[in-house]
Amino acid sequence: MALNCGIVGLPNVGKSTIFNALTKAGAQAANYPFCTIEPNTGVVEVPDERLNRLAEIYKPKRTVPTMIEFVDIAGLVKGASQGEGLGNQFLSHIREVDAICHVVRAFQDENITHVHGKVDPIEDITVINYELILADLDSLEKQQQRVSKTAKTGNKEAAEILSVMDKILEALKKGNRASTVELNEEEFKIAKKFNLITIKPVLYVANILDSDVKSTDNPLVKTITDFANKEGAPVVVLCGRFEEEISGLEKEDQLAFLEEIGEKESGLSRMIRASYQLLGLLTFFTAGVEEVRAWTTKQGSSGPVAASVIHSDFEKGYIRAEVMRYEDLDRTGDATKVKEEGKLRVEGKDYIVQDGDVIYFRVNA
Repeated sequence: MALNCGIVGLPNVGKSTIFNALTKAGAQAANYPFCTIEPNTGVVEVPDERLNRLAEIYKPKRTVPTMIEFVDIAGLVKGASQGEGLGNQFLSHIREVDAICHVVRAFQDENITHVHGKVDPIEDITVINYELILADLDSLEKQQQRVSKTAKTGNKEAAEILSVMDKILEALKKGNRASTVELNEEEFKIAKKFNLITIKPVLYVANILDSDVKSTDNPLVKTITDFANKEGAPVVVLCGRFEEEISGLEKEDQLAFLEEIGEKESGLSRMIRASYQLLGLLTFFTAGVEEVRAWTTKQGSSGPVAASVIHSDFEKGYIRAEVMRYEDLDRTGDATKVKEEGKLRVEGKDYIVQDGDVIYFRVNA
């Protein structure tokens, strides 16, 4: 599935460092604003120990993880919505992503300049949010002008669209994100077509110093977490420098480094998984001696919709799904034992796929 997260934030907060660690793509990282002009894009594996366990059980010829795309977007500054710091170009990049990873500086370091001259996470977040809101306000007002002309002719569809626009515009003018507006399912479908930045889900990433990795008492992190909690947004705390350093190590060496600081997994793994969940995705598996593979589908997908992820023809040709839970396979270590226990289920077209399902689809060729 072509779903992605855009990494945004002020200049010099660690966006490109985190992106480098994520993808090892070598995006330029420098101590000055706007070193990233074109968005860097990288596709990374979604870490999932369940896939490794299924590979142990089935011993396939190949194992294929599911993936997620990250886009490193250049630093925004105050006035970006009016074109400051190449802002219009960068804002257009943000409109193209499905979710936002907002990197916020949670460290003091006199060797790394801050565009505002001081480290203040709330001010930093507010500047970014304000520019995104202004950009959406400008975009939606232009769209409203076009739709209102059609609505005046008595066009019912245009009137419905205009009603949703008015609700969102009211919020934007008050300095609130589009995502704060209460919309029913149909209204939300309409709103998605406006291509607004502030309707996208947000994950906050608090970037700390390596010297603070073991600390649980970082006031800047607490400030970010308190702010995010009010928005209902998730937060991941990590050290971009540390993550970049260990990302080039073999897995065993990574685990040894993490064990030293009392962690079982890297901050990047937590960030990738949080981004995946932010997009409303789940993982199901197909498993056999040829291949064990993780697949991505939207939460709430029916059997036929999930099958279409494997091949578009599978949705139309769907007959049934033979489903085992990962937990049963993990416990028994054998698909045959799961079947003997009566835990293999046969599901029809109405079945809603669950995270961790191991599925064999029966389809008409």
